[in-house]
Amino acid sequence: MSPDIPGMTDMPAPLYVMSTNGRRIATYTWGDEEAETVLLVHGFASSARDNWVITGWVRDLLRAGYRVMAIDQRGHGASDKPYHDRAYVMDLFVEDIVTVLDDYLLERVHYIGYSLGARVGWQVAVAHPERIDRAVLGGIPDGRPLARLQTEQARAFLKDGTPVEDTVTNNYVMLTARVPGNDLGALICLAEGMRIGDADPDTANPPTQPVLFATGSEDAILERSRRLAEATPGSRFLELPGRHHFNAPVSREFRTAAIGFLAEG
Repeated sequence: MSPDIPGMTDMPAPLYVMSTNGRRIATYTWGDEEAETVLLVHGFASSARDNWVITGWVRDLLRAGYRVMAIDQRGHGASDKPYHDRAYVMDLFVEDIVTVLDDYLLERVHYIGYSLGARVGWQVAVAHPERIDRAVLGGIPDGRPLARLQTEQARAFLKDGTPVEDTVTNNYVMLTARVPGNDLGALICLAEGMRIGDADPDTANPPTQPVLFATGSEDAILERSRRLAEATPGSRFLELPGRHHFNAPVSREFRTAAIGFLAEG
């Protein structure tokens, strides 16, 4: 394998960017600094490594000639994990993205986000359109649907191992345990913070950039994702056959379509 192309688990050491409210955000970069940059932003209870490296996204984007940057969103991976719901309101996730771009002196990037990362990407594209050329938003709108997570059951499990009865909540708890470095307490605070304010995608104010939406055919949010695509001028929608919310990122069809979409810009 070329020394310029990472293996399926290779991770550089994180470089930290300080957010506007004093949180450390872990960032990772690969490839030629002079090439077009693609920013990768992972989903809830995931990380840059889990969502993008071991699934082949970084490898395939490098082969396509891009510089790749990824972050661990606040509450995840090597980034700070505050135990306070208001540390996880949508405006702070958006500010983190802009701060990282400013710190790296990047005026514009392509953006690929999944689940929570797609929800953040929608808001960044709308609030800061000058920073995003094209966007790929997978598994959206499953950021606010974290409301489906029964936090009282998750807290009881965290406190004394009380079995989680709600299926969706149990899926998230198991996902949290699967990803190294996850902190269930911080992620519960994140789920609660996402319920503060009005952070839902607004179909009356969609992104103006070209957007590729992609959602698994077995994902409960499929039709809501499709409606967001229909409300976004010039967008495209890709249904990923046989994929649900938790395994869509490993889809080769998803990667291929996303890289082809970016190449059109």
